[in-house]
Amino acid sequence: MSDGNDAILVVDDDIPFCTALRSALRRRGIKCLIAHTFEDAIEEAQAWTPSRAVVDLRLAERSGLELVGQLSGKHPGMKIVVLTGYGSITTAVTAIKLGAVNYLTKPAEVDDILKAFDTEAKPALTLSTEGKEPLSMRELEHQHMLNVYAETGGNVSKTARILGIDRRTVQRHLARLRESKKQESE
Repeated sequence: MSDGNDAILVVDDDIPFCTALRSALRRRGIKCLIAHTFEDAIEEAQAWTPSRAVVDLRLAERSGLELVGQLSGKHPGMKIVVLTGYGSITTAVTAIKLGAVNYLTKPAEVDDILKAFDTEAKPALTLSTEGKEPLSMRELEHQHMLNVYAETGGNVSKTARILGIDRRTVQRHLARLRESKKQESE
C-alpha cells in the first residue's frame, strides 16, 4: 500500500469524464485515484488516504452528499470538492455543511477544480443561472428535497437522514408537492 496523501480521489460514475480528468491531473503532475461507486470511493479513501477528493453529486446507486458526509467523517483532513451537473443552492449549502470545501457545477475547468481546494478562498458555490428566472426559497427547498429523494431511489428514511430532518416532514412535503402537481394538471 503506497502513500496517496498527495493524490486526488475522483468519484464519478461517468467513466469518460473520470478518464479525461485523470489525464488532465496527471499532466499537471498530480496523482489521481478513480472510483465509480460509493463503495469503491470508501475503499480507495481507506487504502490510499488521499488528501483531496472530487465527488459527483449524483452517483448511480447512492448520493454524492452521503459520500461527502462519510469521507469527511472518516477522513477529517480530506478536502472535498463537489462537482455536479445538477447544481442548486440548497445542495451546495448541504454539501458544505457535510464537509465539502467547495461546490462547482459542470462543466468546470481543471484549474478551477484545483483552485476550489484552496480553503483560504471563500467557497465559490458556482451555480450558473444565466438566462433563468431565480427560484424562490420555497422552490429551492422543494427542488433540493426532490433531488435528494431521487438520489436515494425514493427512500424517505434516507432522504430524511441526509437532510437532517424527520421522515414525517419529508412525507408531508412530498404529499404537498404531489397535491399541488395534481391541482396544476386539472
